[in-house]
Amino acid sequence: MGSKATRQQIVDAADLLFYHQGYAPTSFSDIAAAVQISRGNFYYHFKTKDQILDAVIAARLAKTEQMLAGWESHTEDPAARIRSFIDILIRNRSDIERFGCPVGTLSAELAKLDHASQAEAVALFTLFRSWLARQFTLLGRSADADALALHLLARSQGVATLANAFAEDSFISHEVGLMHAWLSEIINTPPPETAPGGPRLKWRPAASGGRQ
Repeated sequence: MGSKATRQQIVDAADLLFYHQGYAPTSFSDIAAAVQISRGNFYYHFKTKDQILDAVIAARLAKTEQMLAGWESHTEDPAARIRSFIDILIRNRSDIERFGCPVGTLSAELAKLDHASQAEAVALFTLFRSWLARQFTLLGRSADADALALHLLARSQGVATLANAFAEDSFISHEVGLMHAWLSEIINTPPPETAPGGPRLKWRPAASGGRQ
């Protein structure tokens, strides 16, 4: 196996371990065992766990950028692109219920550790926020595009956190349905009057039989 391929294997294994068990509890030995390479070969590529963390964050950013670019190439409809973002919760349901959101859990852990790479981890959120804001701008909501983007991002993170806590079968599907309904309302409603503190954004409860 070539040096580049070995390095990528280390990053992929570390990415999975950091997500499943956390950055702090994951050791060099854990990662080396997952890749099945000698410690000498391991240290040739990475001297510290922080170097591995930086590589993992960079890989996640690259994958996210590729995913967003794919959504844009698939359709010119910004609403359809936003719906693809919402549906991440459905596509990754089993992992989210077991481990939470990989972006949110890593960012929260690094913040607790006051880690130097926490700002880099937050860059993943910033990437989603900026991309969503561009889509809302294309929908004619330039005045409140960033507020809408942050609102939807916060909602998705809240759903991921509670799905991990409760692991209820219908929870994610129900909440995703509400997010789609909210987006439809945004599309069909003129921009609200901006009040101090930003635009007023409301989530309508389900018509009947749903969570309030």
